[in-house]
Amino acid sequence: MAIFYVSIYMVALGNGGYQPNIATFGADQFDEEDPSEGHSKMAFFSYFYLALNLGSLFSNTVLSYFEDEGRWTLGFWVSTASAALALLLFLSGTHRYRHFRPRGNPLSRFCQVVTAASRKWKVEVCGEEDLYEVDDRELIASGQRKILHTQGFSFLDKAAAVTEEVDVRIRADPWRLCTVTKVEEVKCILRLLPIWLCTIVYSVVFTQMASLFVEQGAAMQSTVYDGFHVPPASMSSFDILSVAAFIFIYRRILDPVLARPRSKPGGRGGLSELQRMGMGLVIAILAMVSAGSVEVFRLKYATTDCPTCKGSSSLNILWQVPQYVLIGASEVFMYVGQLEFFNSQAPDGLKSFGSALCMMSISLGNYISSLLITIVIKISARDNMPGWIPRDLNRGHLDRFFFLLAVLTTADLAVYILCARWYGYIEFQRKMSCTKMDDSTSKLDSPDQRV
Repeated sequence: MAIFYVSIYMVALGNGGYQPNIATFGADQFDEEDPSEGHSKMAFFSYFYLALNLGSLFSNTVLSYFEDEGRWTLGFWVSTASAALALLLFLSGTHRYRHFRPRGNPLSRFCQVVTAASRKWKVEVCGEEDLYEVDDRELIASGQRKILHTQGFSFLDKAAAVTEEVDVRIRADPWRLCTVTKVEEVKCILRLLPIWLCTIVYSVVFTQMASLFVEQGAAMQSTVYDGFHVPPASMSSFDILSVAAFIFIYRRILDPVLARPRSKPGGRGGLSELQRMGMGLVIAILAMVSAGSVEVFRLKYATTDCPTCKGSSSLNILWQVPQYVLIGASEVFMYVGQLEFFNSQAPDGLKSFGSALCMMSISLGNYISSLLITIVIKISARDNMPGWIPRDLNRGHLDRFFFLLAVLTTADLAVYILCARWYGYIEFQRKMSCTKMDDSTSKLDSPDQRV
């Protein structure tokens, strides 16, 4: 048993190590200020998420078959071979990858800004001319882009305030004086947090696909087309096919159509990342309404001749297809848009942190979903009532739980719209403005300095 749990946590450790970083590392292979590469970078996140779902499709079909046949050892060896093949493919491109210099611990930079601002809490900042920033040459040498000063969180500006007491010695102490770019990094993170918190509720909805959707399907008629049995867990294949279809629809049809009337000279049209994430929330609401409606009809056709069974109904399991398809469509808008948004809005030294926020919302969504189900069971199962989610679903009201999630997601959507309207996009100083400063500056000294 101990070996089993160690293995499970090693899988979690491996996912936590590579998933946030592989998205960032892949995005680093494209220069976002080059028109062609910038467009390819946006497409990369869509195809990256598609690749993740194709792996899930393999798990839900081939590995589920091994599981049903009791061939667990073979399933584990196939998974091991898959991971080994992925490692070999990754290493085979090592000599062609673009590498960027690491820029220190982001946690320490965050603490430096807060500490420096707290030490100078009485200082008044009159304007940007009172703020400290290194010259462009020094930023280029360190491989960074300058972040332009923004309004808001004015208390943090005190960390970059130059006072009469600041001398050369103090300027070298980052715990007493920080650059505007470092202060803006902290502001970026603070602005991202409200958007990130709104995505957690969506992850609660997404989690139902692997939990209550499967419970619902297990209580339905799973035989289709001349005795062919559809395992309830395999219904998530429709979600994966939906993801693949909607990625193609968005990248090849919807985005080009929307980009034409909205495009501006020097800019990119189409839906912004925040707008796409909002659409993901809307589609998630429709998915919960669909799941609740299917449950209403499932209860209508429920069979009660087996009181010891875990609920059953004559309603066919294929009625679940719309809710799986809607979840897949919402993923394309929410999770792909989330990856693009956090990667583009996170400072240069915190790109992996931005990708990690996306993964953390999924993890927290699982925990909150379990907590919410526990609370609903405790509140609804009183006075000899079975509650909304009993062992026998025919005696419960799973539909009410799905409708509750729809209401919670609607409230989350309202909060998200307010946060999205409040959010201000980060503004980087363009690389060309730095490299044109001096014709003698070599290409290797540009902010995308490669190792």
